[in-house]
Parts: sequence; structure tokens; C-alpha cells
Amino acid sequence: MQLSATDGPGSLELRDIETPSPGPGEVLIDVAYAGVTFPELLQSRGQYQMQPPLPYTVGSEVSGAVRELGEGVTGLSVGDRVVGAANIGAYAESIVVPAASVLPLPEAVSLSAGAGMPMNLLTADFALRVRGRLEPGQTVLVHGAAGGLGSALVQVARAYGGEVVGVVSTEEKADTVRSLGASHVVLAERFKDTVKDLLPGGVDLVADPVGGDRFTDSLRTLKTFGTLLVLGFTAGSIPEVKVNRLLLNNISVAGVGWGAALAGRPEMVATQWDTLWPHLSSGALDPVIHSVLPLERAQEALELIDSRSVRGKVVLEVRGETGGAGAHDQQT
Repeated sequence: MQLSATDGPGSLELRDIETPSPGPGEVLIDVAYAGVTFPELLQSRGQYQMQPPLPYTVGSEVSGAVRELGEGVTGLSVGDRVVGAANIGAYAESIVVPAASVLPLPEAVSLSAGAGMPMNLLTADFALRVRGRLEPGQTVLVHGAAGGLGSALVQVARAYGGEVVGVVSTEEKADTVRSLGASHVVLAERFKDTVKDLLPGGVDLVADPVGGDRFTDSLRTLKTFGTLLVLGFTAGSIPEVKVNRLLLNNISVAGVGWGAALAGRPEMVATQWDTLWPHLSSGALDPVIHSVLPLERAQEALELIDSRSVRGKVVLEVRGETGGAGAHDQQT
């Protein structure tokens, strides 16, 4: 599925192209499933900071099997079940991924679940463990807690011993977040007052992939020495902060740019995956799958993301769990 113009999801087109070949340090993966992410919606409109030249194959995360290894690649074998993270190319039957971003998948994890893991789980780990320095027993408020990244933040925070307060827009989404182990779930409207009633002392961390007009109230929910983690702006607007609030309350705002942090640090992905591995193997990190759609319905998948109705992840089926052709439409 290639993007031919930046006029929105409708600009995606199904095309036949040459199967890519891995170069030195690269891996060719036969794609079982591709994860669908919010940046891909932005890219379809020309609104993302990284815009490849048109036309290009969309998609940044996959699960599948290793088909071919480029020169110098070690630690992987043909046929291995893996997940991969790349800038582009995931909405396809095959993709070339740098070997440093190809990761083994525990046998207990399905390929459909695996496709929803790389971008969100690695971002959540980077946010909470690296940038937020989360410690067991601390409290974490997660905005957009029912979405793909939000639900990953809830699960990672719980796996690391945090107590989670999820912020959602509807009661239906609240049920999803409770099922992930959040201690409290509150509606976005008047969330600050509700959180103050639940936790009068405030929270240690706020993980915010939403931005917009809730930013200042997020700062007001922090404890002394607390930190607000900025992960994105799905609300559409980029908020500003009056830094006197930081000074007077001894609080911090930290940027979370996982992709930017990888520049010059390719080994970081494997280190993160090793940290997450016990929680992956135990089932503690298991993405909620909202929909599985066939590859040719990628336009619809992006429109689902745009609707803000998604609970968890949307994934595209390419070869399926067995590696053969096939597609189905599933709602959970």
C-alpha cells in the first residue's frame, strides 16, 4: 500500500513493486501483520516531521518471519519469528529492516499481537523507564489511555510496579483501561478535579500523548518533583507552558522522542527489548487488538485511527499467523 499524494488516507493505493533485497546489516522479513500508527495518519496528510519522497510504501512496524539475511547479520536465522521497526515499508508483503531493529518474538506471543508491539511498547519503555525514571509504587497518570500508545503505557507502567490513573473520553474506553489493570480510570472532562479527589497528593508522572488544552491541568496534578512526559499531540494543538509553574512547584516537563533518541544509538532497541522480554513472555504486555483488517483496507484502518474510537491497536493482516495468504475482519 503506497502513498501517492498527501491528501489523506484516501491517497493510499495497492500496487505491485519489486521485492526488496537486504543490504549489509539488513534483514528481509515476510510480513504476517503490520501495525497501524498515528504518525502514518499524519504522514498521509503531509503533517508529520518525517515525510519520505512520494510515492512510498507506508508503515513502520511488522511481525513475520525472516526470509533473508544481509551480509554481516548475526543472531538471527531464516524462519525466525520476529518483529521489526522501520521508518517506512510495513504495509507490504515483504520489508527490509535494519538488523538492529529486528527483534525475536516469544513463542507465547501471536504474530498479530506482535505487530502491535514495537513502536508502542518501545516508546512506552523509553518514556517511563528512561525519561521518567519510574520506580515501583509511583503513580502514573496516562492520557489517551485506551489508545494504542496509551494502553501500552498503562501495561508497561503496571509491569514496572506503577499505580496507574487512566484518562479516557468515554465510559466504553474506561472499561478497556480497567481491564489493563489501571487502579483508577477518569473521564477527560474535569480530570484534574477528579484526580485531586482520588489522590490529594498528586501523581509522580503524567504520560501525555494527547497535548492540547489539558496540558496545564496535567501540570496541576503533579506532586512536588513530579514530571510531565510529552509524547505527542493527538489533540492537534501543541501546548505552551509558563515556566514559573515549574519553578514554583518544583516540577519538570520532559520530552519523549524515542525515534530521535535512536539516532546514533542503534543498540538501544535490543537493550529495551531485553528489559521488556520477561513481561512479554509472562503475558503482562499483551496489546489490545481493536481490529484486524486485510492489507487492501489500509485506508479504512487509518480512518479508524482518525475517528478516535479505537481501543488498543489496529493491525493489517498480510500473510497471517501461518505465513500463508489470507485476510479477515475482526472486531473485539
